[in-house]
Amino acid sequence: MAFPSFDLAAGPSPAGVPALPRPRQWQSQMIALLRRRLERGSQDVLIHAGPGAGKTLGALLSFQRLQREGKLSHLLVFCHRSSIADQWRTAARGLGIELALWQGEAADLPEGGGLLLTYQGAARQLERVENGLAWVRAAKVLAIADEVHHLGVDPEEPQSTAWGHAFERLSQACVLRLGLSGTPFRADNLAFCAASRVLEWEDGERVERIAADLSVEPRQLIAAGDVRPLEFRFQDGWVDHGRTGESERSALSLEGRESWRARNLRRAIQLGDPSSIALRVLVLARCKLAQLRSGEHPGAGGLVIARDIDHARRIAGLLEEEGDRVFLVHSQDSEAANRLEAFRRGEADWLVSVDMCAEGFDAPRLRVVAYLTTVVTRSRFVQAITRAVRMEAERCAVEAIPRHASFVFAPADPRLIGFARSWSVAEPYLIRPKPGAVADPQAGGAGGSAALPLQALREGVGELIRLKGPQLPPFVARQA
Repeated sequence: MAFPSFDLAAGPSPAGVPALPRPRQWQSQMIALLRRRLERGSQDVLIHAGPGAGKTLGALLSFQRLQREGKLSHLLVFCHRSSIADQWRTAARGLGIELALWQGEAADLPEGGGLLLTYQGAARQLERVENGLAWVRAAKVLAIADEVHHLGVDPEEPQSTAWGHAFERLSQACVLRLGLSGTPFRADNLAFCAASRVLEWEDGERVERIAADLSVEPRQLIAAGDVRPLEFRFQDGWVDHGRTGESERSALSLEGRESWRARNLRRAIQLGDPSSIALRVLVLARCKLAQLRSGEHPGAGGLVIARDIDHARRIAGLLEEEGDRVFLVHSQDSEAANRLEAFRRGEADWLVSVDMCAEGFDAPRLRVVAYLTTVVTRSRFVQAITRAVRMEAERCAVEAIPRHASFVFAPADPRLIGFARSWSVAEPYLIRPKPGAVADPQAGGAGGSAALPLQALREGVGELIRLKGPQLPPFVARQA
């Protein structure tokens, strides 16, 4: 069903408040959905929208529209990191909404605005926060859970899911709870807050499916021109496993034995390994970024996801030796936030990161990602590569639809190739009963090498496996 678009910019704006942007089609659907839920008295709404869809802006526009209609009065926003809370505050100010940060004591509630809290802070000071939010009972409050899949709930283990239980308790009196997620699944088979569960049977087993109230897939956003498509370059190669008196070789893209696959990837990302797969990945990624910067996108930037700090330092050193400007960021770096902001402004060509550029990191100038880590869960891979799908506002006006692609370079690990084939499709999250075997929902059924229609080159594996998106074609191998 298609909902009508609302022109939220129509009509006069309050003094000093900029005119509101016109929402995207799916954001208009979201406004209509929330209005209908408020009329029916339903409390929970789950929105699954791919990275770059505009979930933050959509939620803020929804609140503002429904506040003008008298259906909402205030806003509570829960985030998993303080840096993400700052992004919410900045976005809200752009619409004339003031959000105050909760800093351990009850903050002055802005007129017609709301409060920002982190999941960790809310759980750690639960009783104090609860007392400070006593006013919620007498108001019409919308509670927003950003990246809501972090809020696991398990009645049998309340301590291990403290964030989820804190949110449930603090938002009980809110008239509406809105969960936002770009990756609505968890690795631990738990449900999460603000999400409906539908009972299903699968192969004679009773399972529950997390049901999003509105799902916007990346391929839809690509077709609408809201985000960039991704093209993948997987570097294949032989990996040697030296044994006493013998040597064994394994093609990276064809290894079906899990222990060998993981071992191959560990070798493939080593910068000094004789196979030099990682070096070839870096060289190709660097060449692509140079091509973009000298042509269509002079301000383009690149991101390298490294395994650990030492690995990241070696990568940064190699790039700097070639004359590139590089920022290295990791969790032990007190200047990481400043470097991330400087990269957004264009002060470096490359950002080399260890687990710092996933959910919530927004740098629309990113056009190239090199994935050189041993983490091969679907959520981490998708979060990393989709940093490069966002569009700069000024480029939206000059690029035709479909937009120019961004590029992902990685070793040809079978699981990563499987995730690349399905990154643009929203897959269901099934919660299975605890007794018996539990499948990994992050694998999404896409990671097994037996299901991959790949054919490695029989001679001198070392080719580049090229995959285009969003709807990926059959396997094509071309010489690097």
